[in-house]
Amino acid sequence: MPRQISYRWRLRELMAARGMFTVAELMPHLTERGITLSSSQVHRLVSGTPERLSLPVLATLCDILDCTPTDLITTTAQNLPARRAAGEGAPPINLAARRPTRVRLTPEG
Repeated sequence: MPRQISYRWRLRELMAARGMFTVAELMPHLTERGITLSSSQVHRLVSGTPERLSLPVLATLCDILDCTPTDLITTTAQNLPARRAAGEGAPPINLAARRPTRVRLTPEG
């Protein structure tokens, strides 16, 4: 059975819980731990959900926020219903009822 996996990026929530509300407050913590990111990169990291994240950045964020990767990224998984084959479960089609009736032409008169 196919499964759908989703995740939620909680960096902004964890920052707020620790009194950090802006990118400018996070930047010095990253720099002092050897992570050099531009302010726009950090802004995207905080405001969005990253598609890719390096392990050193993840480890640094966990160190700054005193949390684990599981706290930063919450995952959910659910089973998807099995896909039906084409026509499976559909009512049978009566082709005779769909066939047009033949027209009979009669001479005028």
